[in-house]
Amino acid sequence: MAEKRIPEHLQAWIDARKRHKLSHAHAQMARELGMNPRKLGKLDNHHQEPWKLPLPTFIEELYFKRFGKERPDVVLSIEERARIQEAKKAARKEAKQPRLEGHPSNEGDAPAGHELDH
Repeated sequence: MAEKRIPEHLQAWIDARKRHKLSHAHAQMARELGMNPRKLGKLDNHHQEPWKLPLPTFIEELYFKRFGKERPDVVLSIEERARIQEAKKAARKEAKQPRLEGHPSNEGDAPAGHELDH
């Protein structure tokens, strides 16, 4: 079976994590804060603008202000999150499939008590 492709919205986070050298925890914190992965470059230029904090430190401070804790309880990599999301989607599709096959309207026969009199 071919490897599953990672959705585009999650691929942007993988690219941003690599580009800005963020840990899985920092990427997850930034996602939970609602940050845009394409805009992280504006925040990660503390070498040019010395008054800015380094991006990982900035994310940690914002996360603590918003959620009142240092880190998320469970840290998942973006790839793990994509696999879990794909498994849930497959499970929902699998659970939906047998229910449709047993439906009376799909069998071609009218349900009992609904015969047409001509």
